[in-house]
Amino acid sequence: MKYKRFEELPCWKAAMDLAEGIYALTRDRFFSQPGDLRDQIRRAALSVSNNIAEGFERGSTAELLAFLYIARGSAGEVRSMLHLIERLPDSAHLRGQIPKLTRLSESCSRQIRAWADSLQNTDIKGQRHLNDATRQQYESKQQAEEFRRYLAHKLHEARPEIYPDPEKGK
Repeated sequence: MKYKRFEELPCWKAAMDLAEGIYALTRDRFFSQPGDLRDQIRRAALSVSNNIAEGFERGSTAELLAFLYIARGSAGEVRSMLHLIERLPDSAHLRGQIPKLTRLSESCSRQIRAWADSLQNTDIKGQRHLNDATRQQYESKQQAEEFRRYLAHKLHEARPEIYPDPEKGK
């Protein structure tokens, strides 16, 4: 699926859920004590979605990758602080909320990592680098690959004893 806006991205939506959950958690009286844990975990949680958005809007794959890794690092930072909060004696009443937020931050990390991995294996340099010729070349390559897959399936259907199942090669 091709996304036209960062608001459509599943990983951005998950990151927004994470930020919302962190903001809700940090409204608790535990976070009213002196120190910057509340501010730091809020900044880190907000950084996940903001870096996904900024990278998406930059227009180049290289910049998007850089921002995705920053977002992923921020998700890890949130997770680290959640582990600290869980260990602090005064936070016992919050321990029921922390596992859900930890799982959400892990999900963000996994989604970002999967997207980054797929971007690293593409020849597209990003929207900023596309022109009519490169766009046509990319679309032609995609259509050729789609036709190759279609043909492999049809050949297998017609002569399975000669042509292997293309799905088993995956």
